[in-house]
Amino acid sequence: MLGEQQVVAFVGATDLDRSTAFYQDVLQLTLVERNAFAAVFDAGGTMLRVTAVPGVVPAGYTVLGWRVTGIAAQVEGLAAAGVSFLRFEGMPQDALGIWTTPGGDRVAWFADPDGNTLSLTEFASSPDARPPTR
Repeated sequence: MLGEQQVVAFVGATDLDRSTAFYQDVLQLTLVERNAFAAVFDAGGTMLRVTAVPGVVPAGYTVLGWRVTGIAAQVEGLAAAGVSFLRFEGMPQDALGIWTTPGGDRVAWFADPDGNTLSLTEFASSPDARPPTR
């Protein structure tokens, strides 16, 4: 039923101005609309609604991620823009904070201003041949 419909992604934000600046200026997503309730971005063809909420309880897992090529360059570019990459105990990450999975995929994590965990993933094989990640 929904297999042919487009997904809309959501993240919560306690300070919509601060989060709008992060997603627009740092991550360089295109701002489509902004009102008192949400900032709406085009994230590579997917609608991302950064929704104003009274409080965010960061999840213990990734809530939003991007498939990328050239992950090291992406990490370096975001780091130059002030993004700090997360490190996790028990996961061997390289100097940039990139973890290589047993299958060869490479993943790096960072947080938005409200502590929502975001990620970059460079797949070892073509991402088009893989099912979407969760």
